[in-house]
Amino acid sequence: MGWLWAIVVGLVLGLIAKAILPGKQTLPLWLTVICGMVGSLLGNAVSTWIGVNDTKGIDWTRHVLQLVGAIVIVAAGDALWSARKRRRSTTTV
Repeated sequence: MGWLWAIVVGLVLGLIAKAILPGKQTLPLWLTVICGMVGSLLGNAVSTWIGVNDTKGIDWTRHVLQLVGAIVIVAAGDALWSARKRRRSTTTV
């Protein structure tokens, strides 16, 4: 069940990250989910590193760090995806 939860969290965080980022992103949905999952893992790692991963109540700091991680990873993934698409379109002409 953990993998299903990871996919759902990745989807939600990836979509929120795409909504926050300015401009139009060309990242497909499947890659948005993967980037959201990686961003969530990155946020969890940072929260563990700074010691706020397990607090009483709702872990707001951890959730914010997960979202920030998703934003960073989605932005990087979109830049790489766009560059790949541009490179393919110029080499096929």
